[in-house]
Amino acid sequence: MTATPSDWELVVGLEVHVQLRTRTKAFCACSAEFGAPPNANTCPTCLALPGALPVLNARAVELATRAALALNCAVRPTSVFARKNYFYPDSPKGYQISQFDQPLAVDGHVEIGHRADGSPVRIGVTRVHMEEDAGKSIHDRFAGASAIDLNRSGVPLIEIVSEPDIRSSADAGAYLRVLKQLLDYVDVSDLNMEEGSLRVDANVSIRRRGDATLGTKTEVKNMNSFSGVERAVEMEFSRQVQVLEAGESIAQQTMLWDGATVRASRTKEGSHDYRYFPEPDLPPLVLSNEWIERVRHDLPELPSARRARFANEYALGGYDIDVLTATADLADYYESVARAHGDPKSAANWVMGEVMAQLKAASERISTFRVRPEDLAQLLDLVRDGVISHTAAKQVFARMSLTGDPPAQIAEREGLVQVGDDAQLAAWLDEAMAELPRETERLRNGEKRLTGVLIGAAMRRSGGRADPRKLNQLLATRLGS
Repeated sequence: MTATPSDWELVVGLEVHVQLRTRTKAFCACSAEFGAPPNANTCPTCLALPGALPVLNARAVELATRAALALNCAVRPTSVFARKNYFYPDSPKGYQISQFDQPLAVDGHVEIGHRADGSPVRIGVTRVHMEEDAGKSIHDRFAGASAIDLNRSGVPLIEIVSEPDIRSSADAGAYLRVLKQLLDYVDVSDLNMEEGSLRVDANVSIRRRGDATLGTKTEVKNMNSFSGVERAVEMEFSRQVQVLEAGESIAQQTMLWDGATVRASRTKEGSHDYRYFPEPDLPPLVLSNEWIERVRHDLPELPSARRARFANEYALGGYDIDVLTATADLADYYESVARAHGDPKSAANWVMGEVMAQLKAASERISTFRVRPEDLAQLLDLVRDGVISHTAAKQVFARMSLTGDPPAQIAEREGLVQVGDDAQLAAWLDEAMAELPRETERLRNGEKRLTGVLIGAAMRRSGGRADPRKLNQLLATRLGS
């Protein structure tokens, strides 16, 4: 019988490199800023000039520890930096300072969902270790030549290595999204994949279903989005199935993803190829239990705890909670609006609706949004108190997002304060009924669904300023008479 892809099991482990949010590099005082002119952020240490010595960045250690604790890892009291030897043009030392057999943290896990029986789907985290980044080779700046930018050389990273527990491309994507959310909540990185702050390599192998032995793995690189990781994993799974079905063997090698296919790049090195040995210029990193516990104590509320609290405190549904807790900044914003306004559901509707639509349209972050939470809460207060209509509130919000002005000021300036004067409302209603005589007569004869048509016409006459509740009352009185 011919085998099919369903006879094979996909086995994936992910290596995620995260640039830590520090002002300076891992082992020198150079700026870690992104986007500086080429080679501007360099010094004798990160250029590996003779006699220059590394000094460990304490802030990088703290951020790395925060990340490890958020991933449920055991932080080791003693870890050791090592030299990882390899020779690339963008690595001026000819080695990378990393950690090898004594990493910062081990034995963590991430939960990415639940099975049908309610038990969690858990992906193990083998280790979290600290290291420095390499520089960047640029191949499209000069015709027929490559250039090297060493601004990134020495920038502090953590590498998060998962266990080979992932069995589908969808689970790979779910793991990465949960991981990114956790790292966002503990604020250790800007996590910008376009700028290289978050990079993913996938170790992919396959085996016959039921086999316990792992197959030969390949490492897929150059994936610049989580959906790209999912597609690349699927593509590499299909390729490996075809190779083994043809009676050939899988070579351990590095594969590059180009957005459509995976292709071989080079033979994959093993750890012995890097000739690791302890970094002679750095002593072991020793962390006291008291210091580790202080970092743990200072961790912010993590996503799972925040979701549970939102359900309990604000009585929101699962969908609303997932949207509103997607990032720490969005959750903070929503919570400030809900507490100031007092109606959690109304606040949720506006944040998920108008706020997120405006952010998407302007490609803006909530952290730089002109509409402050307290101002949005005041806008919702104006609607609740009948000062402006819901329709007018949307107009006010649009002006707020452009100017940052308070809602009451905009409503007054734009003439959007709701009119409750009976005489003025009656005049607008008369105009609407005169404009729509047939609909008025049908409504008078019992077609209640036309109420909205007449109220809408009156609202248009008022420019959205009429009090719709009073309009309804007046219309009912007119029809009743």
